[in-house]
Amino acid sequence: MSRALQPFEELVELDAEALRTWSARVLDALGRERAEIDAINVYPVADGDTGTNLYLTAEAAHQAVEAVFAAAEPDAAETVRAMAHGALLGARGNSGTILAQLLRGMAAVLAEGRDGDHLARALAEAADAARRAVAHPVEGTILTVASAAARACAAGGRLVEVAGSAYEGARTALATTRGQLDVLTRAGVVDAGGQGLVTVLGALVETVTGRTPLRPETPAHGVVAPAAPLAAEDCGTEGGPAYEVIYLLEAEDAAVERLRSRLDALGESLVVVGGDGLWNVHVHVDDAGAAVEAGVEAGRPHRIRVTHFASTVPETDARGARAQRAVVAVVPGEGLAGLCAEVGATTVQTRPGEQPAGDELVDAIRRAHAREVVLLPNDTELRQTAAAAAERARAEGIRVALIPTRAAVQGIAALAVHEPDRRFDEDVVAMTAAAGATRYAELAVAERQSFTSAGVCQAGDVLGLIEGDVAVIGQDLTETARTVLDRMLSAGGELVTLIVADGTPPDLAAALERHVRRGYLAVDTTTYHAGEGAPPLLIGVE
Repeated sequence: MSRALQPFEELVELDAEALRTWSARVLDALGRERAEIDAINVYPVADGDTGTNLYLTAEAAHQAVEAVFAAAEPDAAETVRAMAHGALLGARGNSGTILAQLLRGMAAVLAEGRDGDHLARALAEAADAARRAVAHPVEGTILTVASAAARACAAGGRLVEVAGSAYEGARTALATTRGQLDVLTRAGVVDAGGQGLVTVLGALVETVTGRTPLRPETPAHGVVAPAAPLAAEDCGTEGGPAYEVIYLLEAEDAAVERLRSRLDALGESLVVVGGDGLWNVHVHVDDAGAAVEAGVEAGRPHRIRVTHFASTVPETDARGARAQRAVVAVVPGEGLAGLCAEVGATTVQTRPGEQPAGDELVDAIRRAHAREVVLLPNDTELRQTAAAAAERARAEGIRVALIPTRAAVQGIAALAVHEPDRRFDEDVVAMTAAAGATRYAELAVAERQSFTSAGVCQAGDVLGLIEGDVAVIGQDLTETARTVLDRMLSAGGELVTLIVADGTPPDLAAALERHVRRGYLAVDTTTYHAGEGAPPLLIGVE
């Protein structure tokens, strides 16, 4: 996404083209410094991905800006709103979510005016908005750096003076963060999120002056990591929540306030940003399902991402190397996402009628923080997208094996035999064999009349798809499922896996288990709950 950037003459106002250039420079700078920022990430969780999260958030912001320029010639107000909205949609991690709120706070003021005085007001509103979004603000973090930047330029003035003062204030505050949090003091580093914000403000200075500002004298530019790997207790992460949960939420303000209270009681590092009916929710919890369920009660959550910290905190050997191997799995429904995360997989959750983009898959591979990654797309239509994502990750030095799983049940079978301690090639072969030995089926409800391989179906009919083709058309979900199971088991099988979504009849799984026990004495059954966002029933036969 980075591109060659030409220096501007000194600016007096941030017009649309200047804002576009700023967003591009932010992305370019974070791309250069991503690894350095990742290396000093020890708070709130030492998962080594703050730089990556900030970069991905900035990438989403810049893509939104480029989209409005591709459609028309936007004015400055439209441009800054697009930048903020893109960051909200693409926010990643704790610091990325806060950066999105900072941009949103700035946009509210810069839409009115873009001279030095407005920029000073925008930075003040941004700092205040970010603090309001965080349930329990902590000093020595990106919030401290944002507030210091706003105070340093509060007097206003020419645009170049305000931008320069804000940058210097942030740079000074960043250096002090090392002494404000014990975890930073023990690690001998400054706050990674604060470092990222200094980089964002440095790109602003370069935009308005045409000159590259001095880089901070911090461990991010020199000693990029502690001399020896830190133990979990040294990073303050031992005994912390097991999962990071992030989702976009469509909800009313009153419902979001109730959601804040509920999530605050469930976990920590709670950040809720956005407004006008669309929010980005970030929280660290032990019960990922409860965090998603709270979102369902508040409104409509989507783009749900559940990350298991045990699989994302970079495991190191004596030389501080990254973890050897990880698995990335695409799954429908938050229940399956939680299940896969519990066994150590990094997950990407699909949404009804919407497949994950290649950028999401590449992001998940990066989040896995491993030298070797097994990618399970679990969808025939995702194969090309997954292959392209794997190639992009390989270009970054990550060894990626793509197992062409066509359904979630095949992915679960592959995960069941995954052994990270054996040789990579052997592990991939075993996982591929397990997936290939699993036949799969799915039950769906027809939305309209159409011709299928099993005949004509009407809207509301239950469709039983075996290996992707409609094999059974019925009117009752349980009866259709029994017919599909009988057809699959006629070719033999040892284990039936049932994955049931929310909204299916509550006795469906039990009825199918009884059917298998009565008719197929040597066959075992296992049932999982997929939650929201999955087909009514997925069936696997091994």
